Amino acid sequence: MAEVRKKHGLFSRITFGTATLILCGLLALCYLSVIVNPARAWYFTIFGLLFIPLVLLAVAFFIWAIFRRSRMTALLLVTLLPAVFFIGRYYQRKAPETEREPTLKVVSYNVGLFAHGNKGDKRLVLADSVAAYLRRTDADIICLQEFYLPNTLNMDAWFRDHFPGYRAEYYVLTGAKGHAGNVTLSRRPVLNRGKIDFEKSTNLALHTDIQLDSAVLRFYNCHFESYNISLSGLVKSIGHRDDEVVEDTGRKMRRSITQRPKQVEEVIKDIDACPVRSVVLGDFNDNPLSYTVHRLLRGGRKDAFVQAGKGFGATFRTFWPLLRIDYVLYPRDLHAVSYEVPKVKYSDHYPVIATYYETR
Repeated sequence: MAEVRKKHGLFSRITFGTATLILCGLLALCYLSVIVNPARAWYFTIFGLLFIPLVLLAVAFFIWAIFRRSRMTALLLVTLLPAVFFIGRYYQRKAPETEREPTLKVVSYNVGLFAHGNKGDKRLVLADSVAAYLRRTDADIICLQEFYLPNTLNMDAWFRDHFPGYRAEYYVLTGAKGHAGNVTLSRRPVLNRGKIDFEKSTNLALHTDIQLDSAVLRFYNCHFESYNISLSGLVKSIGHRDDEVVEDTGRKMRRSITQRPKQVEEVIKDIDACPVRSVVLGDFNDNPLSYTVHRLLRGGRKDAFVQAGKGFGATFRTFWPLLRIDYVLYPRDLHAVSYEVPKVKYSDHYPVIATYYETR
C-alpha cells in the first residue's frame, strides 16, 4: 500500500512538473509576442491573446506549488514576475488624481456600421441615436471607425445636421449598399488632412492636423485589419464538425494577423515623416500585449488607459472584460486626466473617452 502511494505521489509530481514547464513556456511566449513581428510568425499573436487566462492559471499553479512545497514554486514565481508589468494594460486599480482641469476631450468609437442588431431603415435610427449620444459627450475631437450611411443620403448634409459646430473629415468606400469608412470630427481648427490606404484591404487610417491651444498635433484615426469571422458560426461548425468553415476561419485569422503589422508600419512611416507629434487612436483589432500596440507606443507615446484608466479597459463587448482592442495613444504634449469606457450598447464595441490638458 505504501509503495502504491509512493508511485502515485511520484506520478503526481511528474505530471505537475511537466504541466508547469509547459505553462511557463507559454507565458514566456506571451511576453515575446510584443517584439516578434506576426508577419513572420503569426502564431505569436495567439499567445498574446491568451495572456490573461495563462496568468490566472499560473497563479493557481503557484498557490498549489506553495501548498505542496513543490520545487516548481521558484520557477512559477520568476515566470510570473514580468506579468506584473503587463497586467496594468488590462486592469487599473485606481485612476490618478490631478488638480488641473482637462482642456481637451477625445472620443474614439467603432460604430459597427450601425448594424448591431438592426437591419434596413433601423440602421439610420441607430445612427441618429449614436450621433445624439456623441453630441452629449461634448468632445472636441471624435474619431469613428466602420461608419456607414446609405447611398441615398448626402454625407456632408448629414454631418452638418447631426454634428453642428464640428468639421467632418472622412474617407469612405462607396459600394452597392452604401458608404462605409472612417470619420474624424473636430471642433478645433483643422489645418491639414490625408489618408493612408492599406494594400489589399478595405481598412485604412485618416490623419488630421488639428490646432490645439498651444500646439498642432496630428491625429491618426486607424482601423487596422479585422478578423472578419463569426464566432457563433465557428462554434456551430465545430459542433457539426464542419471542417471547411473551421479551415476558412483559420485562413482569415492568419491573414488578419499578418496584415496588421504591415499596416502599422505604413502608419509609422507617415509618423516619421510628419514634422509634428501625433496621437494614434482607433480600432487596432489587437490585444494590449501585441506587436501592434508595442510598435505604436514608440516615440514616447503613452496609453491613455494605463495612465488614467480605472477598472477593466476592455472595449469589445463579446469578450468583456478580457479584450481591449480600441486605444488612444498620445504624445508628451498632452497629459491624460481621465479615461472612460462607457457601457453603451450601440455597437459590438464600447466607445473610448479620454480627457487631457496640454503640457506646454
